[in-house]
Amino acid sequence: MRTSTMISPVLLMILFSCNAQKQKADLILTNAIVYTVDESFSKAEAIAIRDHKIIALGSSEEIAKGYTAEKVHDLQRAFVYPGLIDAHCHFFGYGINLNAVDVAGTSSVEEIIEILEAYQEKNPGAWITGRGWDQNDWKVQEFPDKSMLDAHFPNTPILLRRIDGHAAWANSLALKTADITASSKVNGGTVMLTDGEPNGILLDNAIELVASKIPAPTKADMIQALQQAQLNCFSVGLTSVYDAGLPLTVVQLIDSLQRVGSLKIRMNTWLSPSEENFTHFVEKGPYQTDYLSVNTIKLFTDGALGSRGARMIEPYSDDPGNLGLYVTPLPVLEKYCKRAYANNFAVATHCIGDAANRETLKIYAAILGGENDRRWRIEHAQIIHPDDFHYFGDFDIIPSVQTTHATSDMYWAEDRVGSERIKGAYAYKKLLEQNGWLPNGSDFPVEKINPLFGFYAGVVRKDQTGFPKEGFQPENAISREQAMRAMTIWAAHSGFEENLKGSIEAGKLADLVITNTDLMTAPEEKLFEIKIQSTYSGGELVYEAD
Repeated sequence: MRTSTMISPVLLMILFSCNAQKQKADLILTNAIVYTVDESFSKAEAIAIRDHKIIALGSSEEIAKGYTAEKVHDLQRAFVYPGLIDAHCHFFGYGINLNAVDVAGTSSVEEIIEILEAYQEKNPGAWITGRGWDQNDWKVQEFPDKSMLDAHFPNTPILLRRIDGHAAWANSLALKTADITASSKVNGGTVMLTDGEPNGILLDNAIELVASKIPAPTKADMIQALQQAQLNCFSVGLTSVYDAGLPLTVVQLIDSLQRVGSLKIRMNTWLSPSEENFTHFVEKGPYQTDYLSVNTIKLFTDGALGSRGARMIEPYSDDPGNLGLYVTPLPVLEKYCKRAYANNFAVATHCIGDAANRETLKIYAAILGGENDRRWRIEHAQIIHPDDFHYFGDFDIIPSVQTTHATSDMYWAEDRVGSERIKGAYAYKKLLEQNGWLPNGSDFPVEKINPLFGFYAGVVRKDQTGFPKEGFQPENAISREQAMRAMTIWAAHSGFEENLKGSIEAGKLADLVITNTDLMTAPEEKLFEIKIQSTYSGGELVYEAD
């Protein structure tokens, strides 16, 4: 007797009824190990996504029973994390720099000259600009001068920014174009001299004397820069970035590109303290879309440690008599802070030296008054006097750090500040303990764009060769869970975005990163080598490894 393959009407009704009870999703990711980074750091196996947001998560069986979607991806036990967030970077500047000369990692002036000659041959133009040199990486750890640039490029103006952006190296033609002489003065900056003449090194605000003469990028250049920077960020798992200080025109361009869908990376754009930014944004209050947050003013108190522009309480150990400098006069800094406070804007202030940190913390404290939820930030919080750590906890001030700075600077930092002051430098665990959390970024292009380098540096406190063997000041290492929170939910919280993103929870945007290796358990020496397999922004696949 043949068995019929027809489904009875009763069974059809049962199947239809079961399917009808399932909720519709756009995408289901299943059979994974999902680190939700919620309050209890719980795990799940599957995620249902609809309209760019997470609608449910649970076991693979639970999601299969409750949800249906045309797209169901079996992740084969891959590891899923919230989209990574860089809490302090220069996204737009990084994009623009992709078309300039990259002199990072060079070991001598001679090597840079060779790079510049090769660049000019392929890119003839009115100017040569670039970034990345660091005299601390050279055999002779001294600032270069203009002589080599003049000898090889007498007819092309050149401006090369140091890796931290707080010093620049120019040739004579660039100095002449900017009318810089031995008598040139600028508040918050220095034109360095040798034998009474400008030697080609400009510190902090003095850089703008030359930079202002460089032809501005066109709108097409800026769009290309933003889109290329976005692709590079997605490839390393970054779905959100906090861009530290932009003019009005760039913020408006970013907003317009996001609105038409050509820029999908989420951004918290901090405003430079121009009058037009105060008028257009600050005085109207914070601005928020699913892709853009504008709620913070970016300020500078001092320069950088590598160029000895960081403002210190006592002189540099390797440069007696030099205290560094204040890039912004303290009364001006206080004025900006008061205007931000009056308009419910946050403030994020660059502070490297112990004097810069102390004076800025005191200004914050006087304005904030006590416990608060203003989420004002000290950016870098690099060298803190022992007497000043308490300000962070007492006034809910956020220490916003970049863990790779510790492992980049550790070779020479103690030479700058001595054996006692270094104890309060790069003190990430001690800073975390002030409020129980902190955000982590990279400051790219000062550091590399890959956020896993920061994860490794924060947890292991070594460079990528494993030096030093015991770690640099290992007592200030943070745990893997803390490091993950610092580049996800804590980063989101620092910008008032914790209800939008930063963890994998129902109702939040479906920004996700997938790897084949577990960041929480991989051997420490492998952490910085882990590759991103795919990146999702709002449930849309925006990057997939080959």
